[in-house]
Amino acid sequence: MPDSTRDTPGVITYPPLIYAAGLVIGYALHRLWPVAWLPRGWARLTGALLIGISALPAVAALVVMTRAHTSVDPHRPTTRLVTHGPFRYSRNPIYLAFTLAYVGVAAFVNGLMLLAPLPGVIAIMQRGVIEREERYLERKFGDSYRQYRARVRRWI
Repeated sequence: MPDSTRDTPGVITYPPLIYAAGLVIGYALHRLWPVAWLPRGWARLTGALLIGISALPAVAALVVMTRAHTSVDPHRPTTRLVTHGPFRYSRNPIYLAFTLAYVGVAAFVNGLMLLAPLPGVIAIMQRGVIEREERYLERKFGDSYRQYRARVRRWI
């Protein structure tokens, strides 16, 4: 029986679950130690704006990947190296969008403690998702990926 996981990056889990876990932990901390970090009148507006803005790179990346006929799912093979659209500015525009949305939720709730797990979330994303995806893409696309990686930043 062929190993269907060989042509995937082998990420530890779906990235949205990592961000969601961080938010759940942060919200629990917020309930224990509620600390506001924005003026009351600005919190919901700032949060809503950040969440709305976060949709731009995510939707753009999804559209570009769909048009390139490659999967967004990290548990499925990548069929093409996508380097246009938001991928011209960030190698990880979807993860950048998740991070921006996370900060937006923290702002909307006006809970500083929601931000406490974010460095851990980013570290887990870095080690358990991004570095694995980068090794996979380098194995799969070789020099094309190395050239892309040399000219485009990982985040922004």
